[in-house]
Amino acid sequence: MINVTPISELNSAFQSAYGYPAEAVSIAPGRVNLIGEHTDYNDGFVLPCALEFNTRILFKKRNDTTINVRSMSYLDESEQFDHSQDLIPGDLHWGNYIRAVVFVLKREGHQLSGFDMLIDSNVPQGSGLSSSAALEVALGGLFNHADNLSLSLSEIAVFGQKAENDFIDCQCGIMDQLISACGQANNALMLDCRSLETQAVAIPNDLNVVIVNSNYPRKLADSEYNVRRIDCENAARIMGVKMLRDASMELLFEHKDQLSLNEFKRAKHVITENQRVLDAVKALQNNNLESLSELMRASHHSMQHDFEITVPAIDGLVEICSNALGKSGGARMTGGGFGGAVVCLCREQDLAKLIKAVEDNYHQQFSLTADIYVCNAGNGLKIEAL
Repeated sequence: MINVTPISELNSAFQSAYGYPAEAVSIAPGRVNLIGEHTDYNDGFVLPCALEFNTRILFKKRNDTTINVRSMSYLDESEQFDHSQDLIPGDLHWGNYIRAVVFVLKREGHQLSGFDMLIDSNVPQGSGLSSSAALEVALGGLFNHADNLSLSLSEIAVFGQKAENDFIDCQCGIMDQLISACGQANNALMLDCRSLETQAVAIPNDLNVVIVNSNYPRKLADSEYNVRRIDCENAARIMGVKMLRDASMELLFEHKDQLSLNEFKRAKHVITENQRVLDAVKALQNNNLESLSELMRASHHSMQHDFEITVPAIDGLVEICSNALGKSGGARMTGGGFGGAVVCLCREQDLAKLIKAVEDNYHQQFSLTADIYVCNAGNGLKIEAL
C-alpha cells in the first residue's frame, strides 16, 4: 500500500511554514529498472518504468532570489540560500540536491526566481528506486514551469543528471532522470541513452511488477560507483570505441590481454546487458515470461560476478524469489547496487507464493525484514495548479 499525504494537508503545512498557500505542485516519480543496469552511462539501452511512488514539491514564487525549502521527511531541518551568490554545498545532504539543480540551470544561463518550497516524498529512500532523481526532475519541472524556461522533458532530465554529476559528484547515467521525466502509465520505456529516444513497451495486464526492498543499508559509495565508470571508460578506450555501447564480445576478447581483469569483467557485463535489454523488449512484447525469467537471472548473475555490485543479502533475496517463481517469473537486483531492492515479474497466481517465500525465508537467513510492493507503472513529470 502506497501512503499518500493528501495535497490539502501538505498545503496546510506549506501555509504554516510560509504564511500563505502554495500556487502549484511539481510531481515526479521514482522508478524501477526491469533490466539494463549500469548501461546508461555507457550510451546503452535500459528498460525501466516509472512508479506510482513520487516526490511532490509545493511551491510559490518569491520576489527575490532566495530559495527556502522545507521537507516533510526532515521536519526539524530547513534549507535556505540566495542563488545570486556563488553556490557551494551546504550542511544538509538532501538540501544539496536543490542547490545542485539550481547550480546547473544557472550555469547554462537560465534566469531563475526565488521560491518557497515544501517537499513530500513516498519514494523509499536508500532502496534503489531513485528518490534522488525524482527530486531532481521535480525541481527541474518546477523551475521550467514557473520561470518559463521552455525546456523539453529530456532536457529537464539531462539537467538532473548534470546536477548529480557536477555538484553531487556521483557519475550516474541518464536513465533515472529520463524515466522520471518521461514515464508512461502501464508501460515500460526502452531508453536509448545515446540518442535519448524512448520506446513505450506495454506491460501485459496479467503481469505483476513486484519490488522487494531488502532494507539492507544501501551503501552505494560514490567512489565505488565512479570506479566502475572509470573501468568502463578505460575498456572502451583500449578497444578503440567511443563507448561500450559500440563494442562487441568479439572485440572484447580480441583485447582481453590489454585489459585489466576488472576492465574486462565490467565491459563484459555492459556488452551482454545491452543485448539482454533488447531481448527483454521482445519478450515483454510477446508476454514471454519464461524468456524474461532467463534474462533477469542472467542479468543478476552478471551484476554479481562481472560488475560486482551485489551484497549477500541481495543475492540471497534474489535466490529466494527465483526459487519461488521458477520459470514462471523473474527476479534480479535493480538499481545502482550495494543494497537496495529486487524487482520481480510474475503472474497474479504466483504472487502469494512469492510473498510467502520472502516472508518465510529472508528474515530467517539475514535478520532483515523486506518490504514488498506490488506496483503499477506510472506517469512521469507533471505540474498541477493548486
